[in-house]
Amino acid sequence: MSFLHPEFLYYMLPPLFILFGLLLTQKEAQENFFSSEVMDRLRVSANTLTLKARNALFFLIGVLLVVALAGPVIKEGKIAVKAKSADIMIALDISDSMLATDVYPNRLKLAKAKALDFLHLAPDDRIGVVAFAKNSYLVSPLSFDHDAVAFLLKNLDTDSITEQGTDFLSLLEVVDRSIKNESRRYVLLLSDGGDKKDFSQEIAYAKKHNITVFIIAIGTNKGAPIQLKNGEFIKQNGKIILTKRNGAIAELATETGGVYIEGVNANSDVKAMVKEIEAKVKKKTMKSEEIEKYIPLFYYPVGFALLLLLIATSSMSGRKEVGVPSAFLLALLFFVEPSVKAGVLDFVDLKDAQEAYAKHDYERSANYFDAYAKKSKSGEAYYNAGNAFYKQKNYKKALQNYQKATFDKRSDRAKNFANMGNAYVKMGGEKNLKEAIKAYEDSLKLQEDKDVRENLEAVKKALKKRKKEQQQKNKQQNQKNKDQKNKDQKKQNQQNQQNQKNKDQKNKDQKKQKQQNQKQQNQQNKDQKKQDQQKQDQQQQKSKEKQNKDQRKSQKQSQEEKKNQEEKKQPKQKEKDQTKKEQKEKQKEKSQKQTEDSLKELKDKKKKEKQKEKKSMATAIKDMKDKMSDAEEKKWLKALNVQQNSYLYRLNKEKPMKEEQNEKPW
Repeated sequence: MSFLHPEFLYYMLPPLFILFGLLLTQKEAQENFFSSEVMDRLRVSANTLTLKARNALFFLIGVLLVVALAGPVIKEGKIAVKAKSADIMIALDISDSMLATDVYPNRLKLAKAKALDFLHLAPDDRIGVVAFAKNSYLVSPLSFDHDAVAFLLKNLDTDSITEQGTDFLSLLEVVDRSIKNESRRYVLLLSDGGDKKDFSQEIAYAKKHNITVFIIAIGTNKGAPIQLKNGEFIKQNGKIILTKRNGAIAELATETGGVYIEGVNANSDVKAMVKEIEAKVKKKTMKSEEIEKYIPLFYYPVGFALLLLLIATSSMSGRKEVGVPSAFLLALLFFVEPSVKAGVLDFVDLKDAQEAYAKHDYERSANYFDAYAKKSKSGEAYYNAGNAFYKQKNYKKALQNYQKATFDKRSDRAKNFANMGNAYVKMGGEKNLKEAIKAYEDSLKLQEDKDVRENLEAVKKALKKRKKEQQQKNKQQNQKNKDQKNKDQKKQNQQNQQNQKNKDQKNKDQKKQKQQNQKQQNQQNKDQKKQDQQKQDQQQQKSKEKQNKDQRKSQKQSQEEKKNQEEKKQPKQKEKDQTKKEQKEKQKEKSQKQTEDSLKELKDKKKKEKQKEKKSMATAIKDMKDKMSDAEEKKWLKALNVQQNSYLYRLNKEKPMKEEQNEKPW
């Protein structure tokens, strides 16, 4: 046993001994005036404690309290504690567009408030600040002194940088130079996104230099005008401009492995961003230290001191009848069950449980921890009981205890989830493996751990392998079923073929019989047909002779009629041919007249056009006399005479104008 604060023993026990030594050796006030014999006769015997006895009890109470203050403990061992931190650079846009008032009070003040909230919500991380507009400047290097960083942040304004604009590439360059010797760099960007639509150059630079960008976008899609401190609004081409939040900047975050969140007036966006950063950022160990673990023993002296205080302040005598107040207090102290979760002597059970665990007596250790957990409802007790059941290979009970364990610290919760994952894996089965993956992922969300990450990958591979094996088994089973079906099908086909052969044989016999009958019938039909054919031939021969006679008669009559008709038609045909010739001649005369008229019209038009040209040239020459000298007038006349058929004249070749980029003034 040892004391955590032995100074209490050194500095408080000696004065206590001196004080109570004086009290115990001092005589009562009455003894200065009366003898002891007189006092014995005057004193009524009540069998109660004397003054010296009470003082002695108070002395013991004081000693016990000083011992309790000294902190008696039993050393249990050492625990390694590691302090981890992430390096994050806050980048604040201080260009003039951040003065827009589409969010309250304006974009810049809201962005600074969110940066201060982030400092408050990430107390264990090293944080620096970069301010940027057209150029970027390091305001504060990475530091754990968040008060100093907050002071520098509050003093930033749009006047801190004279040249306005928004250049994200210069920001990334400053981050790369300010955070050195790091495999990965993290930036929290607070900006309205500027006016750029293509961030491919910035994304390529960030990927090349291992920079992850997290963005909280400030502003709204509606936008607002930019009012300067002197009350004037920024104008472009004489018009007041509206600046809006640029959603295209989201690509810079998503492509570099970061997160894009649109800002709101509350701090819910900052809280969400802190969770995302904790999940994605790899923290490094800044400090490692070993701490002694103790079992406290101060309960004993405090409890014994309370008991002595009760005795010293009571009026108990040697009589059989005991005072009601004293009996009631004793009953409360010893028989009424306290409402606290842990008893005074619970550490003894825990010590026995830990010793049994260390000796590999996991069954006994599990019983101790389980009983203590049910009594105290302690998350740590459930966790230890789960470990003991896990060592017994009773994974189901271990999992039940892990599920009941609750912790405040993220690291303890992460360990509990990891052990739940191990228990699921040991239980086996596809469903349990999926639950194990979920438990491992929950653990890694709370705290990154190499072993847990390896376990997660191993379980995923095992689950994939299991699925492949199951698929192969299913394929094999399906193949067996197919083979069996094919065998049954073959047998059925063979049976059907045999039946078909029998049917075919019967059909052949029937066909033969039918063919014989058919031959006999055919022979009879042939004989009958021959007789009928002979009769028909005789009749046809007679009818043909009659037809030939009739045709000869009709041909003679038709020839005579044709001759008569031709004689009648010849004069009519001659008249028709004569009328056609006359019509054709008339049409030719009409067409010749039309062509002559059209030629005359064209000639008249050309004459009129030439006259107009001459008039226009004369008027042009008159106008130019007032503006040109005689030498210039001769040159123009020569040029006009050379190009007589044109109407427009170019004085010189036009030079293309170079368009300047209309850059916005913020």
